[in-house]
Amino acid sequence: MVNEIAVISGKGGTGKSTLLLSMIPYFEKIVIADCDVDAPDLKILLSEEITKEEEFIGFKRPVIDYAKCRYCGLCYEKCNFDAITETIEVKKGLCEGCGVCDYVCPSGAITMVDHPIGKIYQRRTIFGSMIDARLVPGEESSGKLVSEVRKRSKEVALTEKAETILIDGSPGIACNVISTISGVSKALIVTEPTLSGIHDLKRVLSLSEMFSVEAKIIINKYDLNLDMVEEIEKYCKEQNIDIILKIPFEKKIVESISNLKIPSTCDIPFFESSEWLKFIEYIQK
Repeated sequence: MVNEIAVISGKGGTGKSTLLLSMIPYFEKIVIADCDVDAPDLKILLSEEITKEEEFIGFKRPVIDYAKCRYCGLCYEKCNFDAITETIEVKKGLCEGCGVCDYVCPSGAITMVDHPIGKIYQRRTIFGSMIDARLVPGEESSGKLVSEVRKRSKEVALTEKAETILIDGSPGIACNVISTISGVSKALIVTEPTLSGIHDLKRVLSLSEMFSVEAKIIINKYDLNLDMVEEIEKYCKEQNIDIILKIPFEKKIVESISNLKIPSTCDIPFFESSEWLKFIEYIQK
């Protein structure tokens, strides 16, 4: 069985992607999955060559043949999403692709056609294959696109006999995060010692519990607010949740990302510490 490790966070900017990038060099035979389809950025540091690219069809949308339309208004009346106007025009941003308009149209003027919501890429990196995707701005169904990224990652892992899939998830608790963590081996939640950090940590922990995913906590930049770290520790102890790593603020980590280098491959003392090596040992199991 492939070991799937998802790195997520309750809010953006906690250092989730930086942590995942730093983990990558410690694995052999891996596939990398960037499931942050709204803002995929792993390719900036990892991508060498696109080996496959294709559109992803999220659902179907209605196209109206006005030469056949009788303007009877049935499609307007029956649409529960208000996606069709009284003048029989489709509001694309509201359409859910349910097909009711096509079903009720007495003149056959409406046809449901495939609607692409994004693109999926397979890339070759020096560490292994990577699957990522980009959602078209403003489109819905990001959860479907994330599910497809995970599906293809598993297929590639099987073909390449990879032992681990490292997954970079989206921040928050929406459907794309649900699709990211469902059925994973481990979920690592990255938080920061701020009020918003602990608030969103609680939300994403509740989500993990709802889907029976065992989560572990990483506190990034912990030394910037030790009082807030105590609050996080107290909460995690009450909930019987393990904090498995605390990462100090390190300017060199920021500089390495700015220079398009993976932090753990740079000369940064933290990545030689016993805390970091113990963490790597845990996630490799």
